[in-house]
Amino acid sequence: MRFYNILLSSTCLVASVASIAASQPAFAETAAALDGAMMEDAIIVTASRMEQSQSETGRSTTVIDEERIERTQSVTVLDLLRNVPGITMTRSGGVGTASSVFIRGADTRHTVALIDGVKINDTTSPGGGFNFGNLMTGNIERIEVLRGSQSVIWGSQAIGGVVHAITREPTDKLSINARAEYGYRDTGHVTGNISGRFGPVAASAGAGYYESEGISAFNEDRGGTERDGYRNFGANGKLEITLSDAVSVDLRGFYSDGKTDLDGFVFANGVFGFGDTDDVDNNEEFVGYSGVNVDLFGGRFKNRVAFTYTSTKRDTFNADVQTFEALGRNERFEYQGVLDLSDMVKAVFGAETQKSKYRSGSGVGAERFSANIDSVYGQVSITPLSGFTATAGMRYDDHTTFGGETTFAGDVVYSPNDGNTIFRASYGEGFKVPSLYQLFSDYGNSSLNPETSTSYDAGVTQLLVGGKLELSATVFRRTGENLINFINCPVSTGICTDRPFGVYDNIDRTKAQGVELSLLARLVEALTWSLNYSLIDAKDRDTGLKLNRRPEHSVNASIDYDWSFGLKTGATVTHIGSHYEDIANTNKTAGYVLVDVRAALPVTQNIELYGRVDNLFDEKYESVFTYGTFGRSAFAGVRLRY
Repeated sequence: MRFYNILLSSTCLVASVASIAASQPAFAETAAALDGAMMEDAIIVTASRMEQSQSETGRSTTVIDEERIERTQSVTVLDLLRNVPGITMTRSGGVGTASSVFIRGADTRHTVALIDGVKINDTTSPGGGFNFGNLMTGNIERIEVLRGSQSVIWGSQAIGGVVHAITREPTDKLSINARAEYGYRDTGHVTGNISGRFGPVAASAGAGYYESEGISAFNEDRGGTERDGYRNFGANGKLEITLSDAVSVDLRGFYSDGKTDLDGFVFANGVFGFGDTDDVDNNEEFVGYSGVNVDLFGGRFKNRVAFTYTSTKRDTFNADVQTFEALGRNERFEYQGVLDLSDMVKAVFGAETQKSKYRSGSGVGAERFSANIDSVYGQVSITPLSGFTATAGMRYDDHTTFGGETTFAGDVVYSPNDGNTIFRASYGEGFKVPSLYQLFSDYGNSSLNPETSTSYDAGVTQLLVGGKLELSATVFRRTGENLINFINCPVSTGICTDRPFGVYDNIDRTKAQGVELSLLARLVEALTWSLNYSLIDAKDRDTGLKLNRRPEHSVNASIDYDWSFGLKTGATVTHIGSHYEDIANTNKTAGYVLVDVRAALPVTQNIELYGRVDNLFDEKYESVFTYGTFGRSAFAGVRLRY
C-alpha cells in the first residue's frame, strides 16, 4: 500500500508541475519549437571502439551526459546507473561499501567496467569483478552503458554488458569546474577540474574529496548503532600532445583511495550473526594509459598503440589488527586499427596481450598468482544503403590455463525515414576467464573452463511530435553456461579429493529474458519527462529458481522543469521490486520506492547554488538483507564554471 500511496503522491506532484509549466507563456509551444528535433543522436565509442552515432549501431546503449549528471546532482556512479533501463544494483550499507551492478540479470562479475577506455576489473576479488562502491562522479562527464554480451570488442567479462566512465576531456580554452556540497550525516564533497590548451599540448586535471560519518552498515532498524563512515580521495588527468597532423601522444591517469568503516559477524548470547564491529576496509586503485596515435591516408586509417596499467590494493582491519591484504595488477599492451575502406565499409581490428597478477599477504608467506591472455579481434560494418548498417565481428583469446576461446557477434540497424523510426537487432557471445583466486587459491581449480554466454535482443525506437517524444521497446534473452560457483566437499572424492574446505567448479547454467520500455518527452522546451520500465526474469536453468538479488521489476520516472527566471527543479521516482536474497529462494527482500527532489539556481553567469533531498518520504528498505540504507537526507552546495 505504501508503494501506491507514494506513487500517487508523486504523480500528483508531477501533474501539478506540468500544469504550471503549461501555463507559463515564456515556454508556450510554438511551431518553430516543434520543428526542431529534441532527441540528440549522441556520438558513442563503447559499442564498437570507434566513434559512431547511436543510430548507427544495432546494440542496446544508454548515454548519461554531463548535463544529466549535473541535473541529478549524483555523487556516485551507482546512483546514476540505478536509473538506466535493464540495470539493478545493490549496496552493502552506505557510500563506499561493496556494491554490485547487474545488467539484465547478469552477475556483477560479468560487467566490464572501463575508465577512459581502460578495463579496471579487480584481480584481488574472488570473482574478478569490479566494486563500483568507490567510483564517484567527481570529474566524470559522461557514462556509456552497453547491454548484452559484448566479448568480441571488450573481451573477458563482457557477459552482461559494459559500463564506461569517461572523465573530463581537455578543452581548447581555459576551463575551470568546481563543486562543493554539505549535508546529511556530516557529509562533505568537494571536486575541481581545470583544462586548457597550450600550443600543441592540451591537458585536463582534476581532484575530489568525499567524507561522511555515514550510516551503520548493520541496519539501524535491526539494532545497528555505530555510524560507519567513509572517505575517498580521487584524482584524474589527461594529456594530449600533437606532434604533427597525423601523430599524437595520449596520456591518462585515474586514482582513487577509499577508506570504509564496516560491520561484520559477531558471537553474542550464544548466536553467531551480523552486527556492529570495528572493521575497516582500505581500497586503493590506479589506472594508467599511455598511447601513440598515427593517422594514415588522410585519416582514413587510424592506428593506436598503447600500454595500460591498473592496480588495486586492498587491506582490511579489525580493531587495528590487519586481517587481509591483497595487491592485484593488470599490464596490457594493445594495438587497434580503424579503417574506412569506403563510405560504405568500416573495419575495426586489433591485438592485445595482458598479464594479470595477484598477491595475498606479504613476506615469505605471501601467495602469488599470475596468468596471461593474448587476443585478436576484428569487426566490419557495412552500410549498403542509406539508413541500413550491418556489423559482424569475431575474437580469439588464448589463456595460459584453459587455452583458446572464440566468440562472435553481429547486429543490424535500419531506419526507413531518416531516424524517426529505428529498428535494431543484435547477437552477441560473451566469456569470462576464471579469476586468479578461482584458479590458484586454496579453493582453486586449475582445470576450470571459461564462463560463456549467448545473448539476443531486438528493439524499435520511434520519434513522434517532430522529435519531441521518443518511445523505445527492446526484448532480450541471454543464456549462460559453465558458470563458476563454490561447492562444499563433505567427502574427499572426485574433484573434492584433498579439498576438505571446498573447491570452485563450472557447475551453473542460467538464463535471463525480459523487456525494456522507455519514454522520453520534451513537448515544451522547459519540461522534460522520462520513464522506463524493465522486466528481468533471471533464473537458474537447472533448478528453475530465481537468481538471488535480481528483482524482476524496476521502474524509473523523472521530471525536470526550467523556470523562466533560471531556477531548475526536478524529481525522480524509483521503484525496485522484491527479490530473493538467497539462491534457495527462501528469504525474500521487499521492494521499495524512492523519491528524490532537487533544485538549482544560477546566481551569476559562473556560480550556481543547488540542493536536493534524497528519499523524500523516508522509505525503510534494504537492497541487501540486514544492511542499512539512507533515510531522508538533504544536501546543499555550490557549483562554479569558468
